Amino acid sequence: MDLGLAGRVAIVTGGSDGIGKAAALSLSREGARVAICARRREVLEAAAAEIRAATGGEVLAIPCDVTDEARVQAMVARVVEEWGGVDILVNNAGTSAAAKFEDVADETWAGDIGLKVYGAIYCTRAVLPHMKAAGGGRVVNITTPGGKAAGGNSLPTSLSRAAGIALTKAMSRDYAADNILVNTVCIGLIKAGQHERRYERAQERNPSMTLDEFYAQIGERVPLGRVGEAHEAGDVICFLASARASYVTGASINIDGGSSPVV
Repeated sequence: MDLGLAGRVAIVTGGSDGIGKAAALSLSREGARVAICARRREVLEAAAAEIRAATGGEVLAIPCDVTDEARVQAMVARVVEEWGGVDILVNNAGTSAAAKFEDVADETWAGDIGLKVYGAIYCTRAVLPHMKAAGGGRVVNITTPGGKAAGGNSLPTSLSRAAGIALTKAMSRDYAADNILVNTVCIGLIKAGQHERRYERAQERNPSMTLDEFYAQIGERVPLGRVGEAHEAGDVICFLASARASYVTGASINIDGGSSPVV
């Protein structure tokens, strides 16, 4: 199936690892020109080189802290200067922070909301004029099922992800007339760097445990019986960014192997 992405310009935040890199890879394979941004220059440039080698596509690596609006504006300006516009934005930058309410410090609240909520706000604000000028665009916000049905010991992530889901629905209404489609994917257990860091901590307690064994263990609680692969999320994100999803906006799609208690 031709997704109609050839020549489109995409920005993927948090694009150096995991879901962001997988989304960038899927978009590049479909012929999109992709700019990935993240804070760590070396990791970002390595990811860009990997995507170029795999797809032969045009990939820009632009270091950027999305909590700094001036830097976000400069990043978007660089993309527009290079390729003439922006058609697709994937707001993926974020980390996992989960604790009981009384154990969350003020700086943790501020940092989580700054990265996940304000980061999405700043990036979307920067690309909107270019999407409007082009006659449309796609915004895909990365959230989690916990934003729909928060569990215990899930703060501040469940709160910031709930904000991301609300932002998605509100923006989808605000910009439908501009043909700017806004959706969210709610990500469950997917193989990524944050889980590999958890594996490293688990290995300190059990040095003989392999990464595959770790993933098999944590995947037992998923109805499908396994942890998802990053490309499984990346491909859904790519579809939502494409011409084939031209009547989908304001939607949230769970990519979680059936784990969420809500649709």
